[in-house]
Amino acid sequence: MATFQYKARTRSGEMVTGTVEAEEHRLAVAELGRLGYFPLTVEAAQTQTAWQTAMSDFRRGLSRREMLMLTQQLSSLLRSGMSLAQALEVLERRAQKPSVRGLLSALHGDVVQGASLSEAMARHPRVFPPVYVGLIKAGEAGGALERVLERLRQHYERVGEVRDKIVSALLYPLIVVVAGIGTMIFFMTFMVPRFALMFKEMRRTMPLPTRILIGASDAVVSYWWVGVLVVAGSAVWYARTARTTKGRLLLDRWKLRLPVLGGIIKAGAFAQFARTLATLLESGVPVLSALQIVEGAMPNTVIAEALREARARVTDGTSISEPLAKGKVFPSLLLDMLAVGEESGEVVRALENIAETYEQELAQRLRVFTTLLEPAVILVMALLVGSVVVSILLAVFDLTSGIGK
Repeated sequence: MATFQYKARTRSGEMVTGTVEAEEHRLAVAELGRLGYFPLTVEAAQTQTAWQTAMSDFRRGLSRREMLMLTQQLSSLLRSGMSLAQALEVLERRAQKPSVRGLLSALHGDVVQGASLSEAMARHPRVFPPVYVGLIKAGEAGGALERVLERLRQHYERVGEVRDKIVSALLYPLIVVVAGIGTMIFFMTFMVPRFALMFKEMRRTMPLPTRILIGASDAVVSYWWVGVLVVAGSAVWYARTARTTKGRLLLDRWKLRLPVLGGIIKAGAFAQFARTLATLLESGVPVLSALQIVEGAMPNTVIAEALREARARVTDGTSISEPLAKGKVFPSLLLDMLAVGEESGEVVRALENIAETYEQELAQRLRVFTTLLEPAVILVMALLVGSVVVSILLAVFDLTSGIGK
């Protein structure tokens, strides 16, 4: 497949640009005609290296902040009385980043050609996840697109807040670990070899801790590539394992069983499940469709598999808690709260309460984790650096005592 860049006009006379994939130039022109465009220029795109292609693919996505801004601005413009095509055109004109402008241009062109917004967004799966497209589709069906966009904004804000809590909780320990590892590498590859050379010239028998330190330093300097190979091999093994369905299921099951981190991962996943399902059901998405969308949004395949099995058991489309309970993945507290909501007819409210409960649990677990992790990391780093310093000082004291005699 080759990529062709084009400039074309729509049936209404508007200019659009973009790219299309086809086997050859003739088929690219035919594809544009099928889309309802009148091509002006169709040229083969410049050949990119693998690195450039990877970076280009990376840039196709939107950051969380850009997604929030796009959702909020589109909602505001639609509430002001603009048509969807006009709103997209205004956003395209105001966009600063070329990637965002190109995305909005593609959405605008598809909508002008008669596609719905959900159909246009579904053509960009790297940017718009199934949750987003599903909610937009439900909003279009119910004639409440502006309200759905506002719910999407609130949803991504809440999910972003949870993610920010996790990042901020782990940031300080990560900085300490990186600083400690950097200090150890500096000592073992730069300082210790120089002290070892000095001690060797004096031809004195060094204390045992100093000899062990010098031996470890020599091993690091001579066989550093072994460590690099081990790290690279582990990364390659993890990446290959995570690419297979069975391997990712194995890794995700192992993550959930970790002593402390497993609880954090579960709390975050259950909060995301409840928050996303509540948003979908509140927007009018049917239960089975909502479960399918949430299943695709779950970062952990064990929980996604449990949702898939539960979806197969949901026959009447009303009860969710009983099919979820049979998977033995979701905790009893979540299931009980959901069952009470189903009995009272307040499923959405129950899911929101579940989300708040597990978000609070996540925050508490993160506080406990960081409270234990920070002093543990500092203590380990202090012991490692301190052992290096003490080993060197022992040799220095041994030398100075020998000089005094």
